[in-house]
Amino acid sequence: MKSFIIAVVVAVLFFLALVFGARNEQVVTISYFIAQGEFRLPVLLAVVFLAGFMLSWVFAIYHIMRLKFALRKLSKKCDTLTIQNSQDIDA
Repeated sequence: MKSFIIAVVVAVLFFLALVFGARNEQVVTISYFIAQGEFRLPVLLAVVFLAGFMLSWVFAIYHIMRLKFALRKLSKKCDTLTIQNSQDIDA
């Protein structure tokens, strides 16, 4: 449920960025290290927002997978210790 609410909030923010950009049809000049480009504001807003969104999901997935692997490792260790403990009690 929590992830659904977050997805809805992100979708609303993206929609607001598109509406803001659609109301501002200005051409924006972007200067980067070796070149310069002119882009329409709605396109620039959408690209920057999606790039940030995708980058944050990559980091989130990395951390989630790391936690899942750690949990799996500790779960296996717990199972091994439980089996050893039950064998010690039987002996």
